Amino acid sequence: MSVCMGSTTTTKKPTTTARSRAVLRDVEPGSTVECAHCGERVKFQAKVRHKQVICNVYERGKWVRVEHFHADCYEAAGEPHGDVDTTPVVKARRTPAAAAPTLETRTA
Repeated sequence: MSVCMGSTTTTKKPTTTARSRAVLRDVEPGSTVECAHCGERVKFQAKVRHKQVICNVYERGKWVRVEHFHADCYEAAGEPHGDVDTTPVVKARRTPAAAAPTLETRTA
């Protein structure tokens, strides 16, 4: 009688090197960050919806820091972390979604 053992193979996930990226976001109330280009504070103003560019900075594939820029300063700096992603943020719901209707089950 012979026993056949299955072979186990491991597959490596393709390695992708993390790289710096930049996104455009509203300046939030209470912001206390300084612009990496001009050194001035990125300020929130209630009547004016200022934008900022937030960059996750990677070096040799490892995350090292976050940099903030005034939107105009990022362009003036030559877009050091690539094109700005302007995709809007999807806000979380304030109230839960209504429950889906359920099917009634019959008892016999």
